[in-house]
Amino acid sequence: MIELTRINGSRFFVNPDQIMTVEETPDTVVTLINHERFIVTEKAATIAAAYEAYKARTHQPSFKPCPEGS
Repeated sequence: MIELTRINGSRFFVNPDQIMTVEETPDTVVTLINHERFIVTEKAATIAAAYEAYKARTHQPSFKPCPEGS
């Protein structure tokens, strides 16, 4: 989940896999795949970075391979 901020200052979490588009018009509008829209204070680049960080966290293997020779 990534945390976003509505225009009124309230914070909420969204599953980034549900994001369809992020547009700056000039307000940032996040549209989910169910067509629900949120106007948020974060810039599109910030949301993209949060998405990339989320993907990096969730697609890491949960184990570490043994060192060579063990």
